[in-house]
Amino acid sequence: MTDAAVVPKEAKSTNTSSAQLETMAWDSKSRRFVLLYLPLCCFLVILLFPFYWMTVTAFKPNAELYDFAQHNPFWITSPTLDHIRMLLFETAYPKWLWTTMLVSVCATILSLFASVLAAYAIQRLRFKGSQYVGLAIYLAYLVPPSILFIPLATMVFQLGLFDTPFALILTYPTFLIPFCTWLLIGYFKSIPFELEECALIDGATRVQILWQITLPLAVPGLISAGIFSFTLSWNEFIYALAFIQSSENKTVPVAILTELVTGDVYQWGALMAGSLLGSLPVAIFYSFFVDYYVSSLTGAVKE
Repeated sequence: MTDAAVVPKEAKSTNTSSAQLETMAWDSKSRRFVLLYLPLCCFLVILLFPFYWMTVTAFKPNAELYDFAQHNPFWITSPTLDHIRMLLFETAYPKWLWTTMLVSVCATILSLFASVLAAYAIQRLRFKGSQYVGLAIYLAYLVPPSILFIPLATMVFQLGLFDTPFALILTYPTFLIPFCTWLLIGYFKSIPFELEECALIDGATRVQILWQITLPLAVPGLISAGIFSFTLSWNEFIYALAFIQSSENKTVPVAILTELVTGDVYQWGALMAGSLLGSLPVAIFYSFFVDYYVSSLTGAVKE
């Protein structure tokens, strides 16, 4: 009688444990779906849908672009390269692309050079008030370009740089240098001071320390600052619109809007093709240096 009474209790306990495990597993799966997979899917859709729409529009013929009654707006029935052909051979898009690349690369190199010197002086030389100088540089980055371009336009006209790429190459660092300096200050801070102190004891100069010790250790931070600078220069609109007038000297963000829109006629296929081709250099640039960019976010040298 005792054994017969015990067995049902053990079976009942086993069934209860199994039910609890199933409930916990279901809660875990549902919670993971709600907290992880669902937000991730929404993020991917919001992030990638504009690129998908640009790609679909760039390869759609005009008949499909303007006739949603007979053609699916989210799919291509008869792909065409007419928009890309028109963009490359009937407009100055290759010239716009070259100008944008030249301005972005030159402005990035100039900004990185100045930012490295400024960030190293503020963070590593330890002079009085260096923290306030770093804060002032960061606050300078927060000034809207819509306020700065008015006095900058006066300087550009006085120097005779209007409607030339040099107008953008020399004005873009006004917002690139504060940002890069603030970014590199935080990265230089993570490099141990003992490395430089040992080099000073061995007789190295500050220039040698910067070139042979600090900069090699700060390569991920430099690449991260370069990526941001290149992207900001590539996508900048206000200065390029105000300082460039001739069609052949315009950058891609300004040119595709001002040259491919005639009155109230929008050449959507060419517009989307220009936007798609214009985003490829930035995407390629990111893909080459993504490892350095990630490492710059996780810190530099561990003490």
